Amino acid sequence: MNAPSHIVLGIDPGTRIVGYGVVAKTGSQVRALQYGVIGLTRFVHWSDKLKEVFECIRELVKAFTPQIVAIESPFMGKNAQSMLKLGRVQGVAMAAALMLDCSVTEYAPCQIKQVVSGRGNASKTQLAHMVVATLGLSEIPDRLDASDALAVALCHLYVAGSGL
Repeated sequence: MNAPSHIVLGIDPGTRIVGYGVVAKTGSQVRALQYGVIGLTRFVHWSDKLKEVFECIRELVKAFTPQIVAIESPFMGKNAQSMLKLGRVQGVAMAAALMLDCSVTEYAPCQIKQVVSGRGNASKTQLAHMVVATLGLSEIPDRLDASDALAVALCHLYVAGSGL
């Protein structure tokens, strides 16, 4: 198989779970290289949670050397404290990539849903089904945070003109 022409690390930031998905495009073929979640509930202190996110994202960037990290931007919520915490997680993930000279871009949740599924108000399950179909996965990932992260990576491939 030829070497991938484009590798994207997609991130779905969260305060309890961070989803990640690495997607490679080779010619007209696109496939998932790895996907999963970073669980944060085992940590009591926020500094430990942020350190875990930073280290995990740094290791993913080192392992897969993506051309870009695509991250879901926080949506406006009703709880200011939750938004601040989510922004910290997003910022730490971005810093981990940037420290390794990997470019970072952001996409709004509704843009990701629109680009990947054709519906800006698609449910997480609908988005997951589209990700499975596009990437040829055998099943929906155990955690929808992982399929959301794969959707972020796919969104970047569509928007950046890499096409699928």
